Amino acid sequence: MACALRRLFLRWVYSLRATEVKQVVVLGATGSIGLSTLDVLNRHTDRFNLHTITANRSVEKMLELVLAYEPQQAIMACPDAAEELASRLPVESPTRVLGGEQALIDAASASDVDVVMAAIVGFAGLRPTLAAAEHGKRLLLANKEALVSAGGVFMEAARAGGATLLPIDSEHNAMFQCIPANSRGRPYTAGVEKILLTASGGPFRGRSRSELAGVTPEQACAHPNWSMGRKISVDSATLLNKGLELAEACWLFDCTPDDIDVVVHPQSIIHSLVRYDDGSVLAQLGNPDMRTPIAYGLSWPERIDAGVSPLDLISLAQLDFEAPDLDAFPCLRLAQEAITQPGGMCVLNAANEIAVAAFLEGQLTFTGIDKVIAHTLEKVPSVEPENLEGVEALDGRARVCAQERVEQLERDTGGV
Repeated sequence: MACALRRLFLRWVYSLRATEVKQVVVLGATGSIGLSTLDVLNRHTDRFNLHTITANRSVEKMLELVLAYEPQQAIMACPDAAEELASRLPVESPTRVLGGEQALIDAASASDVDVVMAAIVGFAGLRPTLAAAEHGKRLLLANKEALVSAGGVFMEAARAGGATLLPIDSEHNAMFQCIPANSRGRPYTAGVEKILLTASGGPFRGRSRSELAGVTPEQACAHPNWSMGRKISVDSATLLNKGLELAEACWLFDCTPDDIDVVVHPQSIIHSLVRYDDGSVLAQLGNPDMRTPIAYGLSWPERIDAGVSPLDLISLAQLDFEAPDLDAFPCLRLAQEAITQPGGMCVLNAANEIAVAAFLEGQLTFTGIDKVIAHTLEKVPSVEPENLEGVEALDGRARVCAQERVEQLERDTGGV
């Protein structure tokens, strides 16, 4: 009798523990954010269970992850890639393989899922990220397009669905940590006077406009501080990423571009700062490692080990700050202007994706990127999308216009 009661008691205890374990979906598992997320999750298997991982068509990388982490599901956005992945898994694998965009949406909105890491790069990640918001998930937001291209639509979906938004970009995560809880996501009511958004300056900080024309994709992707994907690395090199982050911050903290100053900080140790009416400034510091904001997003309001080395202030010696050079890097200026236009950031983001892809493929020079963006912003009429279909339509028009400009530049001037 005593043994039977003990077994029942232990079963009850284990059931309680099971309910405490959070089910996590990682959208974009093969990218740098996705891999860092898997590393943090693997350090805390008592708190998190890997429900689903997704990728586009990287079968080799996905196969390695499935074999290493054995998630419940592995989803490839490309159905053909899903078939190949399934054929290469051992028969005894516990992981179910699915394919197609709808499978991503279903995973992000599944009733048994608690946390969704939205780390798919580009516009392709918008629909599953929106689905997670609509279904009230804890949403770790690393996909910029959800706010940049569809900010109004996305924020309304998050409010209606009761989602918990936790920014994962190191800069927005730092703002989140430095702004009082009673002032987040609404006009400043707790003495916040200014947000200071830091920028590393990328690999070309200090170069003039004329010195940038001949840089190569390899040089643009060689970020001095962060290990990132190629598209994001190019955005950092053009400072366009700061324009996207500026738009994100406006949505996340209900402010305007005038409330935020961009400050170049090449060491990437201070991730952002918040200045208050009383003259004090709060800053969040840490080594440049994305596992820190990821761990904070997973565990908030608690903190857990992220596997990141503690910051050694003595060895830093100094921290530098300077204003961004908008003449050499006009993408940031274009973003500052686009934020104030209806649908402007949707147009800018689409044009940038086309231009960066052309640059990486050798069809466009580095300084041609901002020319394509400026042309597209001028030619595509301003309109504020009212729903996801409106966002997709505006995005599509902008992409067509940007692609035509890329082809024209390639014909006329060799991509300059």
